[in-house]
Amino acid sequence: MSATPDVCAGAAPAHAGGLFVISGPSGVGKGTLVARVLDRLDDVWLSVSATTRPPRQGETDGVSYRFVSDEQFDHLVADDGLLEWAWVHGQRYGTPRAAIDDRVAAGIRVILEIDPQGAFQVRERYPQAVLVFIVPPTFSDLEKRLRTRGTESDEQIARRLQTAQVELSEANEYDVVIRNDDLEQATADLVDVIESYSSPGCSGNRSSSHHL
Repeated sequence: MSATPDVCAGAAPAHAGGLFVISGPSGVGKGTLVARVLDRLDDVWLSVSATTRPPRQGETDGVSYRFVSDEQFDHLVADDGLLEWAWVHGQRYGTPRAAIDDRVAAGIRVILEIDPQGAFQVRERYPQAVLVFIVPPTFSDLEKRLRTRGTESDEQIARRLQTAQVELSEANEYDVVIRNDDLEQATADLVDVIESYSSPGCSGNRSSSHHL
């Protein structure tokens, strides 16, 4: 399997900016992949989502998420301060808009790590955004990962797995689908996608998903 998607053959060097939306079911390893990409690429900025859910152990406000109250989130929505927002597992998540607009306009490559509801909202506002969906090797592998991390109850895991089934059915709506069955390969695939699609003049072939 080639690590390089043939979406912009002959394109000029990268660093032309771009908006990259990374989605996938809970437990698939999105955060790990994104962190590894940030270590390998320069001029890439990760947006920090706002959420009404309480922080988990080890999470830092303003780094992991921007943790806000329901009232603060209401104000962000009312003021059109969010590029997208959605209910996920009983809590609200959203992407602060101003920082995204400023960086995209400045030619900086921006990564959003958000759920499919938000991803499709972003596509409406930014048609040039590249949507990347991360899938697990198998559904049973996904369940094993959720149970191994030990951060949710059985009830919460069941809810996340139910949501995952819906999200996985939407994978073909994305521009690129990456299978995370080998962390190093999946990282290389995601790096190549970002480098390829952010090349000047590249918009890729949006008629169908590229599966890596």
